[in-house]
Amino acid sequence: MKNIAILCSGGDVSGMNPALKHFVEYSLQKGLTPYFIYNGFEGLIDNKIVKVSHKHVGGIINRGGTIIGSTRSERFMDREFRKIAKKNLDTLDIDMLVVLGGDGSFRGMDIFYKEHGVKFCGIPSTIDNDINGTEYCLGVDTALNVIKDSIDNIRDTAASFSRAFVIETMGRNCGYLALVSALCSGAELCLIPEVEYDLKEYEESFKAQIKNGRNYFIAIVSEGIKEESSEIAKWFEQKIGFESRVTILGHTQRGGNPTIYDRLMAYKFVNHAIDGLLDGKNKSMICYAKKGFEYKNIDEVTSQKYQLDRELLGYLKVLNV
Repeated sequence: MKNIAILCSGGDVSGMNPALKHFVEYSLQKGLTPYFIYNGFEGLIDNKIVKVSHKHVGGIINRGGTIIGSTRSERFMDREFRKIAKKNLDTLDIDMLVVLGGDGSFRGMDIFYKEHGVKFCGIPSTIDNDINGTEYCLGVDTALNVIKDSIDNIRDTAASFSRAFVIETMGRNCGYLALVSALCSGAELCLIPEVEYDLKEYEESFKAQIKNGRNYFIAIVSEGIKEESSEIAKWFEQKIGFESRVTILGHTQRGGNPTIYDRLMAYKFVNHAIDGLLDGKNKSMICYAKKGFEYKNIDEVTSQKYQLDRELLGYLKVLNV
């Protein structure tokens, strides 16, 4: 029997636990012996590698986060520590890894493969949805639903008190979460890093809306824009004449009960990852696009910066008028 292991690297996302559950189940179906690597690449170095079975994944499908932990490892950047990691895998006769993480994690695994021949398949897992080559990353749908619930709740207060609320989403330098949330929540304003903006351009329109009966505003902003959210709130008060509040959703977006879609995508991602490794795809990432799943070489994934879908950006122009 061949041995295969899985680890989580970088930020946790809801969907990792469903992926871990199916990893164990599908590995056993394929005649493989599954292993968990705890605490990401740090656990690979510290030999926190455990043989697992069905009993290890019972009751986890509805839980956010990851039961095996996730870290960012500076030590794995050091060649000597990668040698230790390889020795630990060799002791257990493991030469295939499934990695739940982002492009930084996959670049690290690419180096590991080139140095030591450890085969891997990456599953894109970040709520930022900012990995080139895939239109969807595990955890995004759950994050969007958390944001949606928060905006809906805040709207009740905004309407009751006739206020403007500036709601900040995560995403680093990618505005995907903010843009999709704004479109799906009926926000009056959306600001993202990918699009330059001038708040003066909205003043006339917003004042006209107030004259026509608007009594609250919802503004969704991504954390990567050029100004602090508090500055947007000040603009609402000083230029639009609306009392304003700021809500920074923060790490609430990374947790929560995984949605049906993320559970299904976890299932599909894991299936394709294991099948790909068994089929000789030794250094790839499983990507998802409108035409379905496909394997891409890490070099192809990391060679370009992720760009937001043009159709979504077109909707933003209509929203911000």
